[in-house]
Amino acid sequence: MIWLGIETSNAPLSVAVVKDGQVLAEIVQNIKQTHSVTVMPTIEELLKKVNIRSEEIDAIAVAEGPGSYTGLRIGVTIAKTLAWTLKIPVVGVSSLKVLAANGQLFNGIICPLFDARRQNVYAAAYKGLQLEKIIEEHHGSIDELLLRLDQTKEPILFVGLDVENFKDKIIEQLGDRAYFANSSHHLPRASKLIALAEDQPMPTIEDVHTFVPKYHRIAQAEAEWIKEQKKGNQ
Repeated sequence: MIWLGIETSNAPLSVAVVKDGQVLAEIVQNIKQTHSVTVMPTIEELLKKVNIRSEEIDAIAVAEGPGSYTGLRIGVTIAKTLAWTLKIPVVGVSSLKVLAANGQLFNGIICPLFDARRQNVYAAAYKGLQLEKIIEEHHGSIDELLLRLDQTKEPILFVGLDVENFKDKIIEQLGDRAYFANSSHHLPRASKLIALAEDQPMPTIEDVHTFVPKYHRIAQAEAEWIKEQKKGNQ
């Protein structure tokens, strides 16, 4: 079975092709380029390198969120367009879980997080090779997250490029129980995305139509619109 994996949930981009459990090729990059410009050329480059035609792909795995609204929309739209054209299923995987997979061998809790601004984060917590969920994926304050993690009394590995933004606060709260992934593990890998997708039930081709990103919060523009509507009704 041939999988195409697409991870565009934040600034980094990763695309991978996996055949029968073997990673044939993978691109991971963290450069300031718009995903709308880079994703399709990257997919085409990768398929050409492994000598696989798009018609040979059996399924697509895509990061479904949380993360950047723009990044998620681009990745999901491309995945859905390709899938419907090729008549193959799309499997969505949490972008937090994809990142957590980089720390599966850690003997403790793995906490991936993304900066959601104003001292808020998108975060979750997992444990073990099977990535058992300890804290659900959510949007909330970094202080509340650290309090919940502190209560576990376990060592905690923090993963993600945005961890650096909260490093001092993490150490202040957790002390020597806080561990930080090395730089290469802060980047999501599409090969990990595919591995996680393979463990999920395979959707139908028709499910492509209803597949949408999971933002875990409404967009700022939508929040402002709701606020204005409430004012108008008062």
